[in-house]
Amino acid sequence: MWAVEPQPTADRPTPAQAIETVFRLQAPRVIAGVTRIVRDVGIAEELAQDALVAALEQWPRDGVPDNPGAWLTATARRRAVDLVRRREVYARKLAEIGRDLETTAPPEETADPDGIDDDLLRLVFTACHPVLPPQARTALTLRLLGGLTTAEIARAFLVPEPTVAQRIVRAKRTLAAKNVAFEVPYGPDREARLGSVLDVVYLIFNEGYAATAGDDWLRPGLCEDALRLARVLSGLMPGEPEVHGLTALLEFQASRTPARTAPDGTPVLLKDQDRSRWNRMLIARGTHALERAGATAAGPPGPYALQAAIAACHARAYTYEETDWRAIATLYGLLAARAPSPVVELNRAVAVSMAEGPQRGLELVDALAAGPALRDYHLLPSVRGDLLSRLGRAAEAREEFLRAAELTRNERERALLLRRADQASG
Repeated sequence: MWAVEPQPTADRPTPAQAIETVFRLQAPRVIAGVTRIVRDVGIAEELAQDALVAALEQWPRDGVPDNPGAWLTATARRRAVDLVRRREVYARKLAEIGRDLETTAPPEETADPDGIDDDLLRLVFTACHPVLPPQARTALTLRLLGGLTTAEIARAFLVPEPTVAQRIVRAKRTLAAKNVAFEVPYGPDREARLGSVLDVVYLIFNEGYAATAGDDWLRPGLCEDALRLARVLSGLMPGEPEVHGLTALLEFQASRTPARTAPDGTPVLLKDQDRSRWNRMLIARGTHALERAGATAAGPPGPYALQAAIAACHARAYTYEETDWRAIATLYGLLAARAPSPVVELNRAVAVSMAEGPQRGLELVDALAAGPALRDYHLLPSVRGDLLSRLGRAAEAREEFLRAAELTRNERERALLLRRADQASG
């Protein structure tokens, strides 16, 4: 018991800091458990915050309970029951729940982990419901499942905080207005919705892996949040091969993080990376997840499993020269057939150029450049510049790198492209 809040040290956080850390880890499960009662993620989040306030009041005085997550869940769910009781629609809610709400609140120090996980899975599918626009799904997922504050999400995506706040509020209102069921869909609906869930997690990771705009090329915090969400999904959905495929892909990609920037934050290209700095533990985890994807698949591998297989080819090569580019080109061909995309075709062109020579790669890139899909995509002229440079066409390569620099909104990447333009010109 503290009469005065002690100052934090490296070894001893304050009680408030410790409670907030516990809450950040447990909040998704608390919100998920409460949403099952109130059927409204906005209200559930408010009740979870009420439980946090109660913890801040009681734990410094009475001590941290043995199972703090269960304490938070029980407190929030009791308040949810009280709220439902007070509503005029209590009878309808009682009928929906199908039993006396007295029995829904667990004992204060116990929890039903399986039930909580079921609710957490429902929360994932609710936050990523197709009724919401993609940006709203991303913001709401980071808020409810990633534990990020509105300010943190705004900083991560370089948008004003009020914009993020509006997206989250509108998303909650839309879910309530559309009466979106708090459930995990099954059959064709589940397959369709799962794609949305995985796409949101992948989008979050990609924004951290290569930031769209701003002064930093990497935002490791976003990568960590996405990887944690993918691992949670793997635990909740062990029979879904694409969940394991996405997890494998993110593990492999995250393994390269230590080598992807110089000490000053400058991007380091794949061929120049010190592979001894790649995280072998993450590579091992990625390999295991990829094996699980294969073991649970009833048919051909899905898009995320194929991308993970491509990443595995890079991870297995201890030097750039050892990379099996023919295997990568073949995998990109399978991916292009499974999930057609101009970006996939661009990546395939790079692999083909490494396997068959830059001239063949340039032919594929020029075919893409003739269409409108990648007209403003900065990596198209960047790849073309690299191929022209390898062919000895320095002046043309320089122009492509300059055009790529004009198109990117990331300052670190712009500096890299301008440097490559200078190098091309000799």
